[in-house]
Amino acid sequence: MDTLSYKTVSANKATAQKEWVVVDATDQILGRMCTKVAKLLRGKYKPSFTPNVDCGDNVIIINADKVQLTGNKWNGRVYVRYTGFPGGQRECTPAQMKEKSVDHLIRKVVKGMMPKTRLGDALMTNLYVFGGAEHNMQAQQPKQIDINTLK
Repeated sequence: MDTLSYKTVSANKATAQKEWVVVDATDQILGRMCTKVAKLLRGKYKPSFTPNVDCGDNVIIINADKVQLTGNKWNGRVYVRYTGFPGGQRECTPAQMKEKSVDHLIRKVVKGMMPKTRLGDALMTNLYVFGGAEHNMQAQQPKQIDINTLK
């Protein structure tokens, strides 16, 4: 037998089969939903997953303002950031983030689950978050998926 009968086929930018999907965040737990969204963005649910290529789907999250957190995490959890200047440490709770922009809260959670590389930054551009039930991506003909059926 001179040749192998099985070959590993790696996806590249030209052969990646990207789709548009809509995820409804109504009454979903924030962290559990975002782990599944991160896997969709990364392409881990596809058999042609390649770790170093953007082969994931474009994800649209609707009803993001109806997302839930368990326990007292709305006010008990604290996100800390630093401006870079002396005395520039800032604290923010998820309730304050949601009040300002629910888009920022969901993007922060999903970004923490992405690779900390240029690929992770590129994957985050495939995420679209809308607070209400309407979105402006109808031209892409996205398909509605139930996030609870994914593992």
